[in-house]
Amino acid sequence: MGCLGMSTFIWFCGLVLSLLLCPLLPGLVGKLKGIFVGCPGPSVWQPYYDMLKLLRKGSVYSQTTTWVLPLAPLVTLAALLCAMLFLPFAFVDSPLAFEGDVIVFFYFLALGRVLGVLAALDTGSSFAGMGASREMQFSSLAELGMFCILAFLLRLSGRFSMSGLLNAADSSMWSYSGTALFLVAIAFFILLLAENCRVPFDDPDTHLELTMIHEAMVLDYGGPDLGIIHYAAALKLWLFTSICSLMIVPAGLLSGFGGLLVFVLAQFLLGGLLALVEAVSARFRFLKVPQFLLGVPGLAIIAIIMLLLFK
Repeated sequence: MGCLGMSTFIWFCGLVLSLLLCPLLPGLVGKLKGIFVGCPGPSVWQPYYDMLKLLRKGSVYSQTTTWVLPLAPLVTLAALLCAMLFLPFAFVDSPLAFEGDVIVFFYFLALGRVLGVLAALDTGSSFAGMGASREMQFSSLAELGMFCILAFLLRLSGRFSMSGLLNAADSSMWSYSGTALFLVAIAFFILLLAENCRVPFDDPDTHLELTMIHEAMVLDYGGPDLGIIHYAAALKLWLFTSICSLMIVPAGLLSGFGGLLVFVLAQFLLGGLLALVEAVSARFRFLKVPQFLLGVPGLAIIAIIMLLLFK
């Protein structure tokens, strides 16, 4: 097998492992979070059990809803799967990468979000409408921070593809731009919490409609549709932790199956960090969330200035 064929095979193995292991990541977060607060916590395999149970059930739709409601989970999952095709799994460039695929990547993520919001509004529920409103408000603020992070990575790598941006930070770049990269990694981790509705922005375990964001949007789902939504949420969390781990771990540290092992290990280490953050913090008041999100572009702009001054 040639070098190019081996690289494609390693990337494909990373993609398949991501699709299989992504529900294990929220399971690990829930288990560690329980241990950190002094209780056994659920099994790490609980997300798999929940999804299988939901897939065996039937779906019930309100007579007031349209075709948007059953279509949204499928489109959201398909959009996430398409977006993952552009990620450099196991530090190997995606075989589908091209200059400008960053735009396609984020358009796929936006498509899933818009369909989810439209489905929440389609139900006519006041609680789903509140969740949709909060989702769009916070996501618009998160996009500003994401664009600033992309500007930093573009300046650092000089490339405009997901593989080029995320595989640019090798050991040499960490040696002279380490502080700036660290600030950007912190900024992206904050976005990870916000985009996946984790504490302190939201509580995925809450059942109080007035305080929910993502959970309020899916109150009218059940059965296979809800199972697809849970899997899509786990896949989105894995996607964002993948980007974060690719930003943190220097590219070229290990190659081949060693790089694949480091990639998967970094995912679960970030899951442990996520559990620790959720265990020691409480959910913010909604009025405080925009202030916290505006700190993300602030960190990214400081990193860009540092990069321009000291590169």
